[in-house]
Amino acid sequence: MLDLDITDFFAADGPLARALPGYRMRESQVSLAQAIERAIAGRDTLVAEAGTGIGKTWAYLVPAFLGGGKVLVSTGTRTLQDQLFSRDLPRVRAALSVPITAALLKGRGNYLCHYHLDRLSGDERALKSRAEVSQLRHIQKFAVHTKTGDRADLAQVPEDADIWSRVTSTRENCLGQECPRIRDCFVVKARRQAQEADVVVVNHALFMADLVLREEGVTDLLPEADTVIFDEAHQLPDTATRFLGSSVSTHQFLDFGRAAEAAGLAYAREATNWSEAGRQVEHAARELRLACAAIERMPGRKATFEAMPDAEDFDAALAVLSNTIKSVTQGLTQVAEKHPDLMAAARLGADLLVRLKRWSTPARPGSAGLADGDDAEVLAAWAASQDAVAALDGVIEMSQGAEEALAAELLEGSSRSTSAARGDASAPPPAPAKLEWTGPAVRWVEHGLHHVRLHSAPLSVAQAFSRFRKPGQAWILTSATLSVHGDFGHFTRQLGLRDAQTGHWESPFDYGTQGLLFVPKGLPEPQAPNYAERFVETLMPLLHASPGGALVLCTTLRAVDRFAGLLADEFDRAGVEWPLLRQGEGTRRDLLERFRTLTHPVLVGSASFWEGIDLPGDILTLVAIDKLPFAPPDDPVIEARLRECRERGGNPFAEYQLPEAAIALKQGAGRLIRTMSDWGVLMVGDVRLVEKSYGKRLWRGLPPFARTRELDEALGFLARKTDAASDAASDGADA
Repeated sequence: MLDLDITDFFAADGPLARALPGYRMRESQVSLAQAIERAIAGRDTLVAEAGTGIGKTWAYLVPAFLGGGKVLVSTGTRTLQDQLFSRDLPRVRAALSVPITAALLKGRGNYLCHYHLDRLSGDERALKSRAEVSQLRHIQKFAVHTKTGDRADLAQVPEDADIWSRVTSTRENCLGQECPRIRDCFVVKARRQAQEADVVVVNHALFMADLVLREEGVTDLLPEADTVIFDEAHQLPDTATRFLGSSVSTHQFLDFGRAAEAAGLAYAREATNWSEAGRQVEHAARELRLACAAIERMPGRKATFEAMPDAEDFDAALAVLSNTIKSVTQGLTQVAEKHPDLMAAARLGADLLVRLKRWSTPARPGSAGLADGDDAEVLAAWAASQDAVAALDGVIEMSQGAEEALAAELLEGSSRSTSAARGDASAPPPAPAKLEWTGPAVRWVEHGLHHVRLHSAPLSVAQAFSRFRKPGQAWILTSATLSVHGDFGHFTRQLGLRDAQTGHWESPFDYGTQGLLFVPKGLPEPQAPNYAERFVETLMPLLHASPGGALVLCTTLRAVDRFAGLLADEFDRAGVEWPLLRQGEGTRRDLLERFRTLTHPVLVGSASFWEGIDLPGDILTLVAIDKLPFAPPDDPVIEARLRECRERGGNPFAEYQLPEAAIALKQGAGRLIRTMSDWGVLMVGDVRLVEKSYGKRLWRGLPPFARTRELDEALGFLARKTDAASDAASDGADA
């Protein structure tokens, strides 16, 4: 069978058709698979925009299975990752009858940690509620029977439950080879399976975490691969920015102080006054928050490094906090060999120092920041913090006999790092370059209700991301939204993919018949005072005419509350009892599950509901978008990128804001039509889509729906489609 041409696998009488009920051959899917096959064979980079309904997952899995070599598939979300691994991949593998082994690999925070579970089980005071008592019992039973330790497999405890943070590990609190449960470690087992498998399914977050660790010189998380396939690739620029950046909050400083105090009192009481050390860290963290009080009154409660109010007070408080954490970390490093908890606390302190260094360098002229002369001490502590993590990462490639040698090497490495922290001249100095940005960065402070968070992010991820591609490795990047009216330049420039091949494959859907784009005539522009009321007033007749559910997509969380409140009032006035779901009232998964089971639901959501939602059939027949999704101007990263574009003589609106909005709008519109039989109305309330000159670039990038500005025509479309669906259902019942 493997000697067949790839087109034969997709034929109407081919292996996919014989094995998969309801299979339908699609020319665009075959063409896409051929292009991917050529890119894999040629070790090229292919950016493939695949319209909704093509079946891009099978289009890349078939050539990936047949091409040989190791394949890494990275998805946009953990949900899609689980779906690909448990549903799509096994079905295609069975249809092709190929002996492909596959593994699922997630970040360590997704796997139950035996050590931390044992600690929590022995400390009932750490449980915060009766619900957590019940959740702990479920987790304890799960730990005995699970083969993977993946928290997604335990339905009785929600994935976002707070208790998971106390029974999973982080890079900072993982004990590595020092862990008494290392032989049972689910993370080690998962990584070993990934090393041995032909196809490994990961997500973008883990992929970028691996990139960051490689930049820092830590052992790779992910196995070497001949081909890397990025599904939902449009998310990569944002994911890369988030992971190549750095973030640290006063919560983490307080946690460090408590961890240092607890470990010190338990295992090195004589070394220093650990209670006083913990109080000093807490005091310094709270002083930093007080120094940021003026930020609470600024737009978005954010301030960039350059626009910091009371800058001198802030810099001084930051310097005190840095020096305090450094002093406590050095004390922990000197006694770290006494117990794994001391080593874990030292690693946590070292990590916080690195994050503070990234944020405070370069410093303001004349300020008392973390001095450049402190680099050696910070880096020495950072080196000590990596030993156990690197050891854990190395276990997956070692035989059981080699693990003892690794443990000895770990202790020797810890001694070298400890000597460096104490100023031992014989210790080899670490390379300071690993702490520095490879390009310009933007720094800002965010003031929350109970915390302050320091952020740092690169202005561009192009250089770092493109450098990650290994020579001779094929890269396939695919999504339904990668271009702006056929132009891939915005996407490829963001990721530094200068030599990438690009292509667009049309959706098989008949959008002109299945969907209608309605931009109401007479609505004011979104900034008008009465816009929200007018939007809801126009939407209500469509809700009455639409037989299925409705999705109202907003551009901000504030707008979600505003529109949900107005809709609730209108429902009361109209005497209707349609279920009204609002983002924030439950998890995204819970809201979507309720949406699928309710009659005529209306869901109001923001960013996370613009993509990754699949509600086929009559479940969803109306999508309404409040305004064009231009990025908020108070976002510090976007503001800095726009400023950089302006300073080099570019046009920020045309080069950045418009392409970003076009891709986001296409994502939102893509929620409406998901199958060959779907139909519905897409209402975009923002009249700039058709009344501004730039609007043409936006609507031309949308699926080719029929278009109208008249409410009566939109209502007529819904009436005709409802009648047709009713007739089809009646004919089916008669048959």
